[in-house]
Amino acid sequence: MGLCHGKPVGSPPPSVSSPREKDPVNPSAEEPPPIPRTPKYSKFPFYSPSPLWSSLKGSPANSGHNSTPLRIFKRPFPPPSPAKHIKALLARRHGSVKPNGASIPEGSEAELGLDKSFGFSKNFFAKYELGEEVGRGHFGYTSSATAKKGELKGQEVAVKVIPKSKMTTAIAIEDVRREVKILRALTGHKNLVEFYDACEDEDNVYIVMELCKGGELLDRIISRGGKYSEEDAKTVIVQILNVVSFCHLQGVVHRDLKPENFLFTTKDERAPLKAIDFGLSDYVRPDERLNDIVGSAYYVAPEVLHRSYGTEADMWSIGVIAYILLCGSRPFWARTESAIFRVVLKADPNFEDEPWPSLSAEAKDFIKRLLNKDYRKRMTAAQSLSHPWICGSQDAKIPLDISIYRRVKGYVCTTALRKAAMGALAKTLMPNEISYMREQFTMLGPNKNGYISMQSFKTAVAKYSTDAMKESRVFDFVNTVSSLQYRKLDFEEFAAAAISVHLLEGSEGWDQRAHHAYELFEKDGNRPIMIEELASELGLSPSVPVHVVLQDWIRHSDGKLSFLGFVRLVHGLSSRPKV
Repeated sequence: MGLCHGKPVGSPPPSVSSPREKDPVNPSAEEPPPIPRTPKYSKFPFYSPSPLWSSLKGSPANSGHNSTPLRIFKRPFPPPSPAKHIKALLARRHGSVKPNGASIPEGSEAELGLDKSFGFSKNFFAKYELGEEVGRGHFGYTSSATAKKGELKGQEVAVKVIPKSKMTTAIAIEDVRREVKILRALTGHKNLVEFYDACEDEDNVYIVMELCKGGELLDRIISRGGKYSEEDAKTVIVQILNVVSFCHLQGVVHRDLKPENFLFTTKDERAPLKAIDFGLSDYVRPDERLNDIVGSAYYVAPEVLHRSYGTEADMWSIGVIAYILLCGSRPFWARTESAIFRVVLKADPNFEDEPWPSLSAEAKDFIKRLLNKDYRKRMTAAQSLSHPWICGSQDAKIPLDISIYRRVKGYVCTTALRKAAMGALAKTLMPNEISYMREQFTMLGPNKNGYISMQSFKTAVAKYSTDAMKESRVFDFVNTVSSLQYRKLDFEEFAAAAISVHLLEGSEGWDQRAHHAYELFEKDGNRPIMIEELASELGLSPSVPVHVVLQDWIRHSDGKLSFLGFVRLVHGLSSRPKV
């Protein structure tokens, strides 16, 4: 459900009528109306303000309007309106409508007939002695506890207590069930809080986990005055990328990544970091999109507001965290939640003010490639670990990237002309990009002759399988890839197949790279081509006016593919006219 690892409950939110202290992270910033530090006092799980203030230029922060949470715009900005998404969220989590599902009739709990039995152990108090409360979230609170029997006897643990009285919809019940299932399936990763047990009684659900005593990442940021050195920031980001890449491989998207949801195991400065709170997480296949809106306003990705997203939404959140680590301010800030959404959709982060001019170009490039509003141009977690800013860091090992499966499937099913164009583009890869490709190829287990088969994709992913991968139906997707009839791939063709064209387009120097690739294509793969042949290659319907649609794809001088046609071809864009 919501955050259950926040600040101790003895810390109340700032009072509207009381004077406000200077922000310890950015004391020079204009002071907006007080907003609670954590979402624990919020009625709605989507609104989860962070205490880091910013003076983002050009944002609605300076509009002077009073704070109006849940404001619904009469004239929503196009397209689409975040206000509509907020309504959808409220309907899903607290109302009566589930997206693409039947409505749940309103009425009392008895009338709804909700089944709040989870099948968990019923003897919590026989096994654990509950201690003091250490945090409070949307739907419950977290307490320390001591195990009284079993393998954990005498060990301190953390217990997330979720009252059943707060589970007022079938969706809320399913969220709890899914959180336990995900934690149980994923436990064992060094940067993920360890799950021990789940219990229930008539009143509560109890999720027993590892007790992390080092506090939130957010507290560390504030204690440093809001700024990390590049090296210290990389240490944090690598750990986040490690656990997120593991989750994404299993088909799990966290959907609420923020500094409050990462805990240090101890107070030691170099203590390991653990991801927590999978209450808003969900399963997603590589070829599927989610449409319900959850998360925290300052960290939400643009495509979430557009109600079509996948694991890339987590990468946006990591970009926001990295930005905060390096400069102490949020990249997107405004006075109200609706205004925050406007900024996320429309504004660009500020890289002009201090300390950005003094930071490395690699650090800025890393963040820019995560905070790209086009999710297709965003790095995956595995690609991020191969970025020049990260790749030399300790523990920055490139994991298997499930996104290559989708790209290889697209390559195998494409035309010979596009394969030739992709091969030319692959020859322009930079050293770190080749390193990423080489790591992926090696994990697919090439034979002694340096080839992999389509079956290699299934064998490789099975090595990293957990129960979560079965629940997310990632295996179903992998089976569609491994069952394709295609010749064996050497590294050169694999690189052409696994290349992410949109990601390359989002990097600096794309124009030069594209022209270089086209020059290579001219030498090795370009040839005279009839418009009718090109239309057939692209699978255009005979009813489409191909001569009008494709005339700028072919050079009139020699009938070969033009540069514009080449770029469109490698993107795999449909050439159908827009209606």
